[in-house]
Amino acid sequence: MPITERLRQLGLFDARAPRYTSYPPANHFSDAVGPEQTAVWLAAIPEGQRVSLYLHIPYCRRLCWFCACRTQGTATDRPLVPYLDLLKREMALLAKHLPQNVEISQIHLGGGTPTLLPPDLIRDLGAALKTYRPWADDIQFSVEIDPTEVDQPRIDALAEIGMTRASIGVQDFDPKVQDAIGRQQSFADTRDVVTMLRNAGVTSLNMDILYGLPFQTKARMADSVQRVLSLNPDRVALYGYAHVPWMAKRQVLIPSDELPSAEERLDLFDTARDLFLWDDYVEIGIDHYARKDDSLAVAAREGRLHRNFQGYTDDTSEVLIGMGASAISRYPQGFAQNHSTSSKYATAVDGGSLATARGHAMSDDDKLRAVMIERLMCDFGLDIEALAKQFGLPEAALFDMTDTMRRRFADQLVVEGHKIRLTDHARLIARLAAQEIDAYAMPEGRHSRAL
Repeated sequence: MPITERLRQLGLFDARAPRYTSYPPANHFSDAVGPEQTAVWLAAIPEGQRVSLYLHIPYCRRLCWFCACRTQGTATDRPLVPYLDLLKREMALLAKHLPQNVEISQIHLGGGTPTLLPPDLIRDLGAALKTYRPWADDIQFSVEIDPTEVDQPRIDALAEIGMTRASIGVQDFDPKVQDAIGRQQSFADTRDVVTMLRNAGVTSLNMDILYGLPFQTKARMADSVQRVLSLNPDRVALYGYAHVPWMAKRQVLIPSDELPSAEERLDLFDTARDLFLWDDYVEIGIDHYARKDDSLAVAAREGRLHRNFQGYTDDTSEVLIGMGASAISRYPQGFAQNHSTSSKYATAVDGGSLATARGHAMSDDDKLRAVMIERLMCDFGLDIEALAKQFGLPEAALFDMTDTMRRRFADQLVVEGHKIRLTDHARLIARLAAQEIDAYAMPEGRHSRAL
């Protein structure tokens, strides 16, 4: 049977599923978790443990129509100074509960558009981070870069405060596609920024590209990918565009009748994938590619790959502390998300309270399913014997939890002793397989396309 027909039978072309950057997905968070719970979780972090920080800058000069992130537009720098002040005050509030000698192993500055910050504010933020908690000798400091909203002075400032990694959103280089998604970004601008970043000492460069956008064709996709490859990124994230106008209102500006069909999305994905593999990139999880010597590729080979709100990562820290409006923190005990709007976030911080608005406390069952889903998304398989030992459960009970998945995808997986492994098309059906382990499954219409 042709693979396209089999994937259609499995429901891939019509299915919607979570991206599983967390389990449970963030749409299951509730106000049962608030500031008091976050304070308890912070205080429980052991002395000396490595933790990661995520700082969210929600502002953008332009609001790209395709984006479903929590962002807000600003034509001036006026809101940036008070927002940065709030961010530093939130850091101080968190520090009251965070043990003194934890070690910061990774910092991610995201948004929004962090590169809207002028050099003096970048240096101000860097100074606050440098004195916050001790930095690990091998710290990784990543920054999301918009090539249309950055210049040499800002890149110099980011380098001064410790930037080692950078991520550039490309999406697509074709002018017609860019016009349809409200994001004009020339190849020349992108190339010049890549040169500046490399000269500034950035050793790991990631680029994001989307498939499934309006007016994309195989030829246009191939051209954009080849332009990306000419810039020699260390990593590439190949994301499927999620058209969710009921969640992201700005997406109503995108011509939905020009979006590719599910079968065409698969063609676009395969076109990009083939070019990355031909250029000797290694496939990482469902949607990442990396040079063989990149730390992400090494982590994947060694079974140390993880998945979080930024996608795939080699970060092994159990704690990710999110700061800023809408930022999400991850603790061993659960998730905590700040107020999404800048106004409510400001009210909380001004009142001397942690900014947690909602979250989820993990049950033992949640923790088990979270690990199972992460391993499916990272390794495309499960080691039932290892899971049984880790959680102190009988193997039979774990096999029972996979029964629906094994029956639905019987011809797409192999059971070898204690191990279950997805086979040829694992990257395409991993989210669907993970959904069969998900105890919080929701109506499919609430999620993005599974392809």
